[in-house]
Amino acid sequence: MSANPPSTKLNPGEMTLLGHLEELRDRLVKSAIAVLIGTIIAAIFTPQILELLIAPYGQKLQVLGPTEGISIYFRVALTAGLIFAMPVLIYQFLMFILPGLEPREKRYIFLGVPAAFVLFLIGVAFAWFIMIPSAIGFLSSWQTEVFKQEWQSQKYIPFITSLIFWIGISFETPLFIFIMAKLNLVTPRFLIKQWRFAVVIIAIAAAMITPTVDPFNMALVMLPLIVLYGFSILLAYLA
Repeated sequence: MSANPPSTKLNPGEMTLLGHLEELRDRLVKSAIAVLIGTIIAAIFTPQILELLIAPYGQKLQVLGPTEGISIYFRVALTAGLIFAMPVLIYQFLMFILPGLEPREKRYIFLGVPAAFVLFLIGVAFAWFIMIPSAIGFLSSWQTEVFKQEWQSQKYIPFITSLIFWIGISFETPLFIFIMAKLNLVTPRFLIKQWRFAVVIIAIAAAMITPTVDPFNMALVMLPLIVLYGFSILLAYLA
């Protein structure tokens, strides 16, 4: 008697590769719609946002091309739209990975959704109230007897918006590491042993976040990221 062929039926709740790709497409479409709506809303208030961003510098910015002002306007609108849509983006990402988790694991994810957005806002506040005033104060007073400070919009605005957005993202790191530790994906011992590698990654991230190449701004970004990594190790112990 020949053996029965292995069953190819999917267990309840399992999805095919095509099903995962279709769900990923749906999540990406919903995320894109959220960003589009957020950007449209932000575009209405972009003049006020621009005034707020320029306030630390205290002067009007130079525009050296006929379309530079328009490109800066929409860059700010898009960045603000991403911030407005952040809760939806976090939700869509977590809902995509939830089907592969156990009920116990899903509980930690659901608790992390509002916490992730709160940490993002804390990072934005840290960048705006602490890092940006320090950076602007240092850079605007650097060698004033040699250099005439007349900053361009295409240099200043990307510097400010990148700093605000990516520092906000980086402040979510401890929460994600806590969740990963709860899921037994990482351990405190592993995080401690890999601290040198983590510092290299942080340095690369700091270089990408800061449009300038001066060591002061890189150090200004690296310091809180290193502190956050140490805090993540503590949270991994608690997990």
